[in-house]
Amino acid sequence: MRSAQIWRYNLPMDAGVILRERRLKVREGLVLCLTEHGRQGWGEIAPLPGFSAETVDDAQVALVGWARQWQAGEVLTGAAQALPSVAFGTSCALAELSGQLPGAADYRAAPLCTGDPDELFALLQQMPGEKIAKIKVGLWEAVRDGMVANLLLEALPDLNLRLDANRSWTPLKAAQFAKYVNPQYRARVAFIEEPCKTRAESLDFSQQTGIAIAWDESVREADFVFEAQPGVSALVIKPTLTGSLEKVQAQVAAAHRLGLQAVISSSIESSLGLTQLARIAAWLTPGTLPGLDTLSLMQAQLIRRWPGSPLPCQDTEQLDSIL
Repeated sequence: MRSAQIWRYNLPMDAGVILRERRLKVREGLVLCLTEHGRQGWGEIAPLPGFSAETVDDAQVALVGWARQWQAGEVLTGAAQALPSVAFGTSCALAELSGQLPGAADYRAAPLCTGDPDELFALLQQMPGEKIAKIKVGLWEAVRDGMVANLLLEALPDLNLRLDANRSWTPLKAAQFAKYVNPQYRARVAFIEEPCKTRAESLDFSQQTGIAIAWDESVREADFVFEAQPGVSALVIKPTLTGSLEKVQAQVAAAHRLGLQAVISSSIESSLGLTQLARIAAWLTPGTLPGLDTLSLMQAQLIRRWPGSPLPCQDTEQLDSIL
C-alpha cells in the first residue's frame, strides 16, 4: 500500500541574504515523503525566488496532484514534470524509495564568502588538504572584487577560487575586475560563473584575460548547446532549477563527454535537500567539490541534519501539513 505526505516549511534566513536585489527573509518550500512496502523516500521541492519560474504555491498545486496520482497507483501525468523544482523533488523521493540514490555522500563544501573576506581567510588557513573557496562577486564594485580575489590568491598560494557573478558585469566592469587580478594568479581562478550579461561577452572576457568561465544560468536556457568552447572549464548544475534527477544525470554526462567539470550546486535548499545533493555529488561527480555551503545562510535545519552543523533542526511536527 502506498501513502504520500506533504508538508510546507518556512525557515528563517540570516538578515543579509540578498538574491537579485531582493532580500530573502525566509526560505519557503515543500517536503514530500513517499511510503511503500515499509520503505520511505523523501524529496524537497523549493523554488528559488528570482531564479525559478514557478512559485511555491505553483509547486504545491502540482505536487499535491502528482502525489494523489502516485498514491492511487495511476499513471503519472507530465504536469508536475514541467516545474523543475517539483520534477527534482519527486524524482529524489522515488530514487530513495527504490534504492537508486546511493547513501554515500560528499559533505565537503567550498566555503562561501558573501561579505567579509577576513572571515574566509581565517577559515581557509585552517582547512586541511585542497583549498577551494567561492566568492560572490558583482555585489560591490568590480575593482573591490578584483582586489579581494587577488589578496586571497596572493596570501594563500595553494588556494583555487570559484567566483560567481550571476551575469552582473558589463564588459567594462569585467575588465576592471581582471585588471586587479595579477596575471600570475589567474590560472588559480578555477572559473567565474557567467561573468557578463551575455554568453558572447563572457567568452570574450575569458579570451582577453585568460580567466576561465563556467556556465550556470545558460545551461537551463532553451537555446543552450552542449559544446566545448575556448575558456569554458565547467558547468554548474543546480538540480532544483534543472529538473528531474534523470535530467541532472544527462547534463553531468554531457559535461564529462566534453572534458568539462560538472559541479553540483545548491539553490539554498534546506539541510534535507543539501544532504541529498551531497549524495548526488558523490554519485555523479566523484572527486569534484560540490557547491553546497549555503546552510550557513539559514537559522535552522530541516528533518535531516548536515554533519557538524550546530543549527537547531525542525521536524515534521513543526511544519504545516498539506496532504
